[in-house]
Amino acid sequence: MKRIFPPFAPDPDEPRRRRFRPVPLRVIAPNLITLFALCLGLTAIRLAYEDRLELAIYAILVAAFLDGIDGRVARLLKGTSRFGAELDSLADFVNFGVAPALVIYSFTLQGLGGFGWIVALVFAISSCLRLARFNVMLEDPARPEWKKDFFVGMPAPAGAVVGLLPVYLHFLGLPMDGYMALPVALFMLVVGFMMVSTVPTFSGKSAGKRIPRSIVLPLFVASVAFVALLLTFTFEMLALCTLLYLAMIPVSVVRYARLDVTHRKAEAAREE
Repeated sequence: MKRIFPPFAPDPDEPRRRRFRPVPLRVIAPNLITLFALCLGLTAIRLAYEDRLELAIYAILVAAFLDGIDGRVARLLKGTSRFGAELDSLADFVNFGVAPALVIYSFTLQGLGGFGWIVALVFAISSCLRLARFNVMLEDPARPEWKKDFFVGMPAPAGAVVGLLPVYLHFLGLPMDGYMALPVALFMLVVGFMMVSTVPTFSGKSAGKRIPRSIVLPLFVASVAFVALLLTFTFEMLALCTLLYLAMIPVSVVRYARLDVTHRKAEAAREE
């Protein structure tokens, strides 16, 4: 009887097709940095609930540092990708929305019961909405070039660092128990509002692209001094930098308003 489906022996010399194209290392490296930052954010939550707040703060700060360099590494290696951008946004939500909210909740907000949990939720959701709006604005081709020097609202990493100010003050000796829980909750709500607001804040993206030779060496010395102070007087420097950042917000609002008026006048003159 003749077989309907005779046996088939594949040609051993026939080259096998690859199912997946190899991915260059320059594309993987920035994503590994983002994943490492995500691990630090998740670890910060565990450390906070183990009452190791100092290590939790360090983990979030290192995650913020890695968040600042992963995009630059991707652009330097020409390894930017849509996957990397989406991964970065998801990691930022955990590192700068969920982690700080849960750290502050375990630190003092849990003393307020359900209201403290609502404050933590509002902070985390504000960070999520801030990141979503940032991603949408990146794809806006009609946005003027000068506006790229400003963020719309407080960026999520800055919101996380600012929101942890009560913890810095706690390590500097300011009591944060009992009656201070409500002021901390109100402060977290204000920071959450700043993240979803339209208040312009300096982005610093165009600063430092060209540095005069005369200030290169002083800049090196100042950078080394800043890092040394940060490592030696960590919470003092964090509190000081946070307060300086908050003080710069009115300055950025005034600067944005002046630039807006100037460019509107220039556009009106061109139309005439």
